[in-house]
Amino acid sequence: YHPAPLSEKALPDTFVVQTSVLYSVPVSYAIVSGDDKGYFMIHSSSGIIRTTKNLNLEDFPVTFNVRATDSTNDAIFNDVPVKVEVIDENDFPPVFPSSLLEATLAENLAATQIVQLKAQDNDTGRNGFLTYGILNGHGLKFRINETTGVLYSNTTFDYEEEPTEYQVVVYAEDDGIPEKKRGYCTVVIKITD
Repeated sequence: YHPAPLSEKALPDTFVVQTSVLYSVPVSYAIVSGDDKGYFMIHSSSGIIRTTKNLNLEDFPVTFNVRATDSTNDAIFNDVPVKVEVIDENDFPPVFPSSLLEATLAENLAATQIVQLKAQDNDTGRNGFLTYGILNGHGLKFRINETTGVLYSNTTFDYEEEPTEYQVVVYAEDDGIPEKKRGYCTVVIKITD
């Protein structure tokens, strides 16, 4: 048996799987090995397995053995492995060290690197894997490397002809399950003469 993964936030008494055998007389089900930390219980006549307590992600996956025993003769039984996996929930959004950054950019510069942004996410695995993007790039004047978080200008700026300040809202997004989470940072870019 390999039931659907459980959430790390599954409550005690959550249904896991129902084991069953094709047999002519009633059987008794029991967990006989592998559940060393006591996460599971099995109903002796229905074969339904449920959780007994909150799940600790670090303890999984767990494979335990269920035994079906002939109710009239203990010497007749069969064992089957049950493998249970637990999904790490996306607990934290990405966070930038500061929600506001200031940077300067000299006029008449060709497309160039402005600043590198770095967010932190306290989740692990894909829940902590970050990509970067821009909410408002003022047309296509700015771009960001989605992997490194480096913000670039895409054009040259003229101090006398254009605005001398831009506010670019950047986000970091995790690859979380069940939903992705975002953190934001506003970069104020001042064009210098």
